[in-house]
Amino acid sequence: MTAILGGLGAAALWAAATLCSSRSSRMLGSRVVLAWVMIVGVVLGLPIALLSPVEHAYSTANVAVLALAGVCYVVGLQLAYAALKVGKVSIVAPIVATEGAIAAVIAVILGDPVTLAAAGILGLLVVGVVLSSMEPSRPDVPAGGFDIAADALEAPLDRAVVASPAAATGPRADPAMTRRTAALAVGSALVFGVGLVAAGRSAQVFPVAWVAVAARLIGVLVVAIPLLVQGRLTVTRAALPLVLVSGTGELIGSMLSAWGSRESIAITAVMGSQFAAIAAVAAFLLFGERLGRTQAIGVGVIVVGITALAAVQG
Repeated sequence: MTAILGGLGAAALWAAATLCSSRSSRMLGSRVVLAWVMIVGVVLGLPIALLSPVEHAYSTANVAVLALAGVCYVVGLQLAYAALKVGKVSIVAPIVATEGAIAAVIAVILGDPVTLAAAGILGLLVVGVVLSSMEPSRPDVPAGGFDIAADALEAPLDRAVVASPAAATGPRADPAMTRRTAALAVGSALVFGVGLVAAGRSAQVFPVAWVAVAARLIGVLVVAIPLLVQGRLTVTRAALPLVLVSGTGELIGSMLSAWGSRESIAITAVMGSQFAAIAAVAAFLLFGERLGRTQAIGVGVIVVGITALAAVQG
């Protein structure tokens, strides 16, 4: 049950981070918010990592896998952002939401034990995640119609990539752009999938805090520091509480995901991807965002799947 609890706990915290980051990105811009989330993660997580016991000497291979997890986290975000710059959330979201399924397949190939019944239920959950992340159809908004359009093209922050239907409005449909959008989104899902497996493998060797902080240190180096040098790393009083919640939720969620991966990388990865459905439902309940019929069906599938998986694992 550790994998289920860790994955669902991570999903809940990532969903909270999604809602906060998608709103703060409208105030500051998504890359600035991402930078602050990385900074908050390092400030909170580094002391925990330094206090975590070192159980044994780590090999170069162990460190390389830990670094791979961090690099995949940052590269996956950048690919998702690039996809949203040229395409719609309705195209990007369902593709990126398959990251958990990709990680599960890779983990099973590498020897992560999963029963046939659990594998079938995980497949059902992936379908639910994809359905729940599909954006309800709506007419295109003319360029310049809303001030948030620039931030939408910059891309919603992190987990908002697959969970905030109201966060962006993409360009008009174009076959070439659609293909490019899909290719970038597929690349993002693949990189995230590899990263989840690398993080899970690292969690079996390193303290979970180390796994979470490693990715954020890389994020600070490649995102926050360049913005600081350019003089663009700013924050407002209204956005500050939102980025604090986002950074804290992302950090603790990553630690819970790493903890759950110690039991099963495949199950934890798919459970963690439920953040998309949780965020969609929360946005509907708290902020009145539209929840389409397809999304509602996806949420229902997820509820049934989680219940079945808990029974099987129990």
